[in-house]
Amino acid sequence: MAAGADHDDAFAPWRTRFLAYLNHERRLSPNTVAGYARDLASLEAFMEAHGLSGVRELGTWQLRAFAARCHRRGLHPRSIARRLSALRSFFRFLLRERVIDTNPANDVQAPKAPRRLPATLDADQVGALLDASPEDPLEVRDLAILELLYSSGLRLSELTGADCTDLDLEDATIRVTGKGGRGRILPVGRHARRALMLWLKQRAALAAHGEMALFVGRGGQRLKPRGVQRRVERWARQRGLGQQLHPHKLRHSFATHLLESSSDLRGVQELLGHADIATTQVYTHLDFQHLAQIYDRSHPRARRRGR
Repeated sequence: MAAGADHDDAFAPWRTRFLAYLNHERRLSPNTVAGYARDLASLEAFMEAHGLSGVRELGTWQLRAFAARCHRRGLHPRSIARRLSALRSFFRFLLRERVIDTNPANDVQAPKAPRRLPATLDADQVGALLDASPEDPLEVRDLAILELLYSSGLRLSELTGADCTDLDLEDATIRVTGKGGRGRILPVGRHARRALMLWLKQRAALAAHGEMALFVGRGGQRLKPRGVQRRVERWARQRGLGQQLHPHKLRHSFATHLLESSSDLRGVQELLGHADIATTQVYTHLDFQHLAQIYDRSHPRARRRGR
């Protein structure tokens, strides 16, 4: 029996108290708290289906059965992992409140997600996307954004967080702050440098007084990530790309094209700002696919002969 055996262990009251704790003590955002509420509601539905009512009735076996039920119903492994993470936080709260003695969710793992290779553009598609003559200041800005994303492999947050003082056109570099507050200096290619020069001339008339952001919106304030996403999608449609384009696809394309031409995995890791080289190694799988296609087209023993 748990140390707090004198406590009522009915699920619903403890769920309410936990959500209040997230809201008032941890001060999480309303959206985050709502996500926890949905995950706990899913667990409560599972409990009702299995005749369970108290949190002490939930052991590792029951939570594994819960995860398996989510998987059978088509929930993606990443969503199941997030759901289990929420449950671990809930049970940690119950431990703190001395309702239970151990966290039954600690040993429960989500099913492994199938490895998804990032989608990329090939060199011809990138060329078609960027071979444009902007007709207004916002299009000049958009081309500079696209050129910089592809030239330097920036994350969306790094692009929108960049200030004018981070860009050194004379040295052809940009300083960005990545995940975990880690900074790095990246080269800026010739085409991106030219596009940025044109944008900076237009920016002076658009930016609000004192605004330091490299890229600003129509109102003169720092451009938000969602604004960049919308403009990139719009640009791709106008250029007849024929597929959905998001900023991260340009980062993936940057990494893949560098590896195809250099095979320098460590160098690409540094440019992307990956703390762990295992994160960068996904691009070697893309590179292998590229080489396999060349092999299939070119090797005498690989080509199929007509019958």
